[in-house]
Amino acid sequence: MLLLVILKGQVTVMMMIVPGEDSSSEQNSGENPEKDGLAQIAPDLTVTQFIKVFPRVLLRTLRHPIFLLVVLSQVCMSSMVAGMATFLPKFLERQFSITASYANLLIGCLTIPLAIVGIVVGGILVKRLRLGPMRCGTLCLLGTLSGLLFSLPLFFMGCSTHQIAGIYHQPDAQPGLELFPGCMEPCSCPSDDFNPVCDTSTGVEYLTPCHAGCTRVVQEAPDKRQVFYANCSCVAGGGPVPAGSCDSTCSHLVLPFMILVSLGAALASVTHTPSFMLILRGVKKEDKTLAVGIQFMLQRVLAWMPSPVIHGSAIDTTCVYWAQSCGRRAVCRYYDHNLLRNRFLGLQFFFKTGSLACFTLILAILRQQNKEEGTKETIPSPGLQQQLLDSGPKKEPEESRV
Repeated sequence: MLLLVILKGQVTVMMMIVPGEDSSSEQNSGENPEKDGLAQIAPDLTVTQFIKVFPRVLLRTLRHPIFLLVVLSQVCMSSMVAGMATFLPKFLERQFSITASYANLLIGCLTIPLAIVGIVVGGILVKRLRLGPMRCGTLCLLGTLSGLLFSLPLFFMGCSTHQIAGIYHQPDAQPGLELFPGCMEPCSCPSDDFNPVCDTSTGVEYLTPCHAGCTRVVQEAPDKRQVFYANCSCVAGGGPVPAGSCDSTCSHLVLPFMILVSLGAALASVTHTPSFMLILRGVKKEDKTLAVGIQFMLQRVLAWMPSPVIHGSAIDTTCVYWAQSCGRRAVCRYYDHNLLRNRFLGLQFFFKTGSLACFTLILAILRQQNKEEGTKETIPSPGLQQQLLDSGPKKEPEESRV
């Protein structure tokens, strides 16, 4: 823009640069050579060229500390979810002596809906409060910590394994259980059969009616569906004993247990949207799409594939009696309930702790970055200081002359 300034009869032509026109064009022209991201060249890349560029962009993305820590935290959370989704019904069935259908009903009616509510609440908080990276990290930390605290009482909600004749003997069990294997020796009971019966008077379970020394079947029951076995030489009083495993003494704890699990899942799900926003706001614009793909790839490879194997191996170590098929181990009939509860829930606690540590490191890095940006804004560069000193004395005579 040209301005004509009349000063004491003289015409002075001054050139003024309007901000937003030339400066923006110069800025854009200066940024274009520096912007060599994958977003600009991706439409023109062939498959071969993309494969050549992909490792470089992958390494650049993985070297980003915020992205790497967020992905590791999500891997921990996904490992926890994969283990719960795979083995929680079996855990409830063994720990509280409930049916598989009832266990799945509890999970479908409590855990899954509350987890969905947690994801929605996390998204609403991010949108309504307009959370920045620092507050998103704080929300993730609080959600993970709350879910961790809700999982602590679960270690104390469960029952010990009931007494199983000839297999599992509790330290405080009544004397005489060690005589049961000798009692069944004359019967020549097959070791591969499994049809448990329970002595309700003593709480002792037998693998089959033969192992209890029963010789007669009695089907006279009030509901006409329960089968009883009588003349049992290994049972105090001779029976009769009902068919089926012994009921758990803590079945009433299954609902409080599931409520705590569901609340912990809801609080952990609150971190889903804030952690996703940390990735989108942390990486470069041209790497956002690829970063999301890498995130889901790492979750599948590091969480959803090995987590069921890890949980299954940990559960197998708590077995106290394996059924045999063709001379090989087939299926576990009885577990040590205390050991099963501690190892299964211990894995969940371990993954939650790992996620909490990752979010703690993310907050520390974000605070350090905010401090560095604050110091850069308060302390001007030496070039800017020299420019201000040089331009200061020149403006004063012109203004005074005008």
